[in-house]
Amino acid sequence: MPRWTVRGRGGRPVVEADEDTRAHVAGAASAAAAEVAAPPVREPDLTGAAFFDVDNTMMMGASLFWFARGLAARKYFSTRDMAGFIWQQLKFRVGGTEGSPDDMLSIRENALAFVAGREVAEITQAGEEIYDELMADRIWSGTRILAQKHLDAGQRVWLVTATPVELASIIAQRLGLTGALGTVSEVVDGRYTGRLVGEMMHGPAKAEAVLALAEREGLDLSRCTAYSDSSNDLPMLSLCGTAVAVNPDTELRAAAKARGWTIRDFRTGRKAAKIGVPTVAAAALSGGLVGGAIALRRRDKLPW
Repeated sequence: MPRWTVRGRGGRPVVEADEDTRAHVAGAASAAAAEVAAPPVREPDLTGAAFFDVDNTMMMGASLFWFARGLAARKYFSTRDMAGFIWQQLKFRVGGTEGSPDDMLSIRENALAFVAGREVAEITQAGEEIYDELMADRIWSGTRILAQKHLDAGQRVWLVTATPVELASIIAQRLGLTGALGTVSEVVDGRYTGRLVGEMMHGPAKAEAVLALAEREGLDLSRCTAYSDSSNDLPMLSLCGTAVAVNPDTELRAAAKARGWTIRDFRTGRKAAKIGVPTVAAAALSGGLVGGAIALRRRDKLPW
């Protein structure tokens, strides 16, 4: 049964669910937010589909890193603030500790705080510009070909990513894919509150989103294929009848070999070195990019 804990902070009641419950809520919200593109003209495969992770699977490096870099260029926060926060988060992650429950709750609450009060349309427009400026040239051609093969077979193709669903949907649209499952933030009256709905679209939350979407769309998961570079996505990969490790990390490569999964690696040594810093930075950013940025803003009293 889900476990809910009521906490008090600054006189404001906070309701915290356990990790499984947050993952379930995040998955359901992501599936509900996913918009479906028009079906292909060819004969559709109504029960088969493919699910692609984005960071280092569909794209070189991390989409959230490039998104943050683009927002910094637009003065949402400074590059110095972003760099300082990345360094703090790297120490936090590499140190091997997740901090206290209050710390983790704060990270979740502030994960998208940098857009608090801003209109959804504004952030979506910025995302479109940032994709064209910083992301379009970083799509792995090999992975893009894999996605196209599913489309050519009449199957729907979905991105499944921790990046905000608005940005994930832009990437899917630009690539001609069906849609995207991403992190959903709370919106009131067309503006972001800065809070997440459930959890970041990460690990078990991705599996929950795929399950919810499969139920909604009538998919047979035994006929579906999942692609990822990360062992964090083992829950999603294990759901589908076919799993493919793309540019895998060490743990996923070992798991793929043990389970007989296909491994596809489109990297070269040069490319791997080139994307290494954004990749590590994204690991930090995905833990609460703007929680740190907001703290910096409050410290320095930046006017945004």
